Amino acid sequence: QVGLVESGGGLVQPGESLTLSCAASGFSFKITTMAWYRQSPGKERGLVAQISPVGGTTMYGDFAKGRFSISRDNTKNTVDLRMDSLKPDDTGVYYCHATMPYSYWGQGIRVTVSS
Repeated sequence: QVGLVESGGGLVQPGESLTLSCAASGFSFKITTMAWYRQSPGKERGLVAQISPVGGTTMYGDFAKGRFSISRDNTKNTVDLRMDSLKPDDTGVYYCHATMPYSYWGQGIRVTVSS
């Protein structure tokens, strides 16, 4: 059974950092491109960051460049999203996604950036 379980969300103040983690199970993680998506209030779900199976290639949404960093550990089947200098606009539900060759979604985890 496929599982993508996100953790690490919560309430933070502007300027603070947060790291989200996604634990994967039930599929071949090592061959899978992984990604984080975000759905902010009133907006469509959009790509935050993506990482290739061995971690050599990453891609970021424009808003994430320079502030967010995606990484993975293929020995633990986890993918993390480090978020620095958080802004209120970063508020939303963050989803872990197994992108290629599959398409699996986690249930999402809420991040709120507010003073």
